[in-house]
This record gives sequence, C-alpha cells and structure tokens, in this order.
Amino acid sequence: MKIVDLFLSFAIFFHSPFVSQAFNHDSNYTRPPPRANFIVTHGHPNFYPQQVHLSLAGKDHMRVTYITDDMNVASMVEYGKHPKRYDVKATGESITYRFLFYSSGKIHHVKIGPLQPSTTYYYRCGGHGKEFSFRTPPSTFPVEFAVAGDLGQTDWTVKTLDQISKQDFDVFLLPGDLSYADNHQPLWDSFGRLLENLASTRPWMVTEGNHEIESARIIEEHISFKAYNARWLMPHAESLSHSNLYYSFDAAGVHIVMIGSYTHYDSHSDQYRWLREDLRKIDRKRTPWLVVVMHTPWYSTNKAHEGEGEKMRKAMEGLFYRAHVDVVFAGHIHTYERFRPVYNHKADPCGPIYITIGDGGNREGLAYKFHNPRSPLSAFRESSFGHGRLKIIDKKRAHWSWHRNNDNFSVIADEVWFESPKSSPHCIFNHFRGEL
Repeated sequence: MKIVDLFLSFAIFFHSPFVSQAFNHDSNYTRPPPRANFIVTHGHPNFYPQQVHLSLAGKDHMRVTYITDDMNVASMVEYGKHPKRYDVKATGESITYRFLFYSSGKIHHVKIGPLQPSTTYYYRCGGHGKEFSFRTPPSTFPVEFAVAGDLGQTDWTVKTLDQISKQDFDVFLLPGDLSYADNHQPLWDSFGRLLENLASTRPWMVTEGNHEIESARIIEEHISFKAYNARWLMPHAESLSHSNLYYSFDAAGVHIVMIGSYTHYDSHSDQYRWLREDLRKIDRKRTPWLVVVMHTPWYSTNKAHEGEGEKMRKAMEGLFYRAHVDVVFAGHIHTYERFRPVYNHKADPCGPIYITIGDGGNREGLAYKFHNPRSPLSAFRESSFGHGRLKIIDKKRAHWSWHRNNDNFSVIADEVWFESPKSSPHCIFNHFRGEL
C-alpha cells in the first residue's frame, strides 16, 4: 500500500447601513499562480497517530480524530489539564474505507468532555505518540473565528496556514474544498498531516465542496463523499441532522449553521426541513449572532462559476432573511469578495453580509475575471490568497478583516466594523412579518 501511495503522490506532485469603516476600492494587487502540491509524508511507525484534528461535538464536548496505519491501535484519548498528566480517558469509534486500490488507515473518532471553556487541555491519542494540546472556546464574548476556504495543499496553503497560526483564534471555519484529493486518496492523508499542527490545537468546522465529491464511476453509480464523511465527522447527530453534509453548532454567543451545496436543498428536501427547524429553535438571547457557512456563493461579481448558487439562493434565502442571519461565508470561487447587506439581489440593511473567501491556496489558481463596472452591492473584491478573521465583540458589534497572505507576512487588505441587523427595530419589524 505504501508503494502505491508513494507512486500516486509523485504522480500528483507533477500534476499539477451598519458599516462604520471599510476599504471600498478594487485592488490592483496581483498574485503569482499557485505552485505544485505540497506532499507531507508520515515518517513514523504504523502505530503512531497522525492527521490529528479537532472538532466541536455538542455542548462542552470536543471530538478528536486521528488515523493509524496499525489496525490494532485503540480508539482512545487520554487527557487532562497538565502536561503528561492524563486524568481522564475516553473511548470512541473507528472506521476504514476502500476506494479502488486504496485502503485507508484506521480512522478514529473519540468524543471527549465535558470540558471547561477557555481552558487548555493536554492529550494523547491511542496510547502512543506525542502529546498534543488545545484550548477550548470561550463561553462568552469576545470570540474569534479564522476563516479560509478552498485550501488545497500547495506552498500558498502552507503560507496561509502559517499566517493563521501567527494570530490566535478560537474556531476555524472552512467553507468547503479541503484537500483537493479529487479521487487520489493519498492526498487526503497528506492534507491531514499538513494541517495537523494547527488543527490539533483548535476545533476545525468544515462543510463539503465540489472537490469532496468522489466517485469511482466504474463501480459506483452515484457520486459520494466517502473520504470526506469518513475523515471529517462533524456534529450532525448532535444537531439532529441525518447527514454529515449539514449541521449546526454554538460557539460562545454565536450559532453557526453549515449547509450543503451538493445535497438536496429544495423545500421538500431533508436539508431544507432540518434548516427551517434549526433556525426556529435558535434563542437569540443566548446566541445573539447567526452565521451560515456553505460552499457555493449566492452573490458574486466574478465570472467564475457564474450563477451556480442561484437555485439554492431562491430556495433558501427567505429562511436566512427571516431568521436574521448576520453573515454568510462561501468559497468555490477562488477570490475574495465582500458584499454589503443584501436580500434578493437588492441592497437591504436587514439582509446578511455575504463573503466569498475561496482563496486559501488551492492548486487551480485564482479567479481574476470580474464583471465591470462593479456592482454597488460589492464592497470589496480582490483575487489573491489569504484568510479572514471574524471577531464578535459583544451581542451587537463585530469586526471582520481579510488578510492577504504575502510570502512572509500578512496584510489586512479589507476590514469593516458592523452591527447585527437584528439590533435595528426596523429589521425586527420586517422580519416578524414572515414566518420560518
């Protein structure tokens, strides 16, 4: 298996009005094209845990995911509040999968908790390997999210992850297109190793993109998310979703909804019914902010993937509007673009801010072609690699910044302070005219 993986790795390597302050100009900055895939090998014994990452798993709980080549390693995490002192041991479940000639390692998912907020824990996976540590998110404001989509695993991805690691955050949000494995399963392993240093210290919450769709069409009739679902188990069960492709969770005073662009979304679909019920149950006194993450943008002035999200927008935008969604993040288009509050293609102070952030470092290159003149709905747009930061200050105020990632340092190219539309009596009146 290792020889096959190595061969594929080498083959793939050579394949290759609430706004108070903002920068509103189109940037003239240009970025060189992406580079070859950055392949990360294991280099440890088969029993050694690898590809360690964290995710939130319900109130006061975290899920630890890791992979071992040795199928006899236990699905077990030891953890505590002091280095090398593990007071608690939790056991979990494991899964393996096959894809053509590829056989995965043993993928372990272990749920730990209850955990205290804003607390550092030290942990070890499977009784072997090195010690890791993480800090739990806070229970109250402020809370900060790092956001980057369409990551891939190029040198630009490495730069993006490096820039993110230089400034602390509480939760990572990834709006789809993770590894860009595109059926080449060893790239999933390389991707997991690449992000381990960061993903083992803070929870990573992800949703699927088109590059998570995988199908061995010779033997499978339908597309699937086999690798994604096996490797990136999200809290869908904890949020009463029947699919790993859409779910929700809370972080401090923020309710985050992750929806699926590549599963059914019409008004008769399971996803639509789940979303409507999830939004209905939100207590905005307990979670004053509402954020949505998906892959395909509903609003864009870029010529790439033009109109692909329109059917989904027509199906679901009314739910967003009536639920007082504050911010919507998407990826897919390899650029950065921030919109002013909008609803049904018109400026609306009660609508969400839509942000496309599909510029994490993918191998396909950037989407440079925009429609001109620029729509007045578009507040800022630029095609270069980078990441974003959403800091929720309190129940009304938030700050968003987009950081262009130069080679050795990060540059804030766009930022804006804003307030939640629900704080406006006008918006509350308008929204309560309709029902979810």
